[in-house]
Amino acid sequence: MQYLVVNDSDLEALIELRIRAMRPSLEAVGRFDPTRARERFANSFNPQNTRKIILDDKLVGFYVLIDRKTHLWLDHLYIDPCYQGGGKGGVIIQHIQNLATEQNLSLKLGALIKSPANWFYLQQGFKHIETQEWDNIYQWLPNAA
Repeated sequence: MQYLVVNDSDLEALIELRIRAMRPSLEAVGRFDPTRARERFANSFNPQNTRKIILDDKLVGFYVLIDRKTHLWLDHLYIDPCYQGGGKGGVIIQHIQNLATEQNLSLKLGALIKSPANWFYLQQGFKHIETQEWDNIYQWLPNAA
């Protein structure tokens, strides 16, 4: 897999992938709105923090990682549904955990309550640290792995 810097021309493909990946979880909590999902991501899009994940010349996912000085915040991680379930998510998380380890920073993220992502992050060594209105917040510590 390759983790490549994105540019403004990638925005539409990333939005479409995000909507495909998030739709089941958002429908489960009664919050699926493709227009809102599109606007929310487009309004916060920052190519500097975003990496597209390429496998065999195809876009299979992307992540947004923000340096918050005291920790890294994994703001988005999406894998196209047709590539889920084959271990790629674990490889991607290991890559992101390695980035955190290199900077000696913890890694935090939020996962939508009732999303299968909650189980996935627990399996990757994250610990649940907080529950908010719509999300569970997780943390991974480099020295705890």
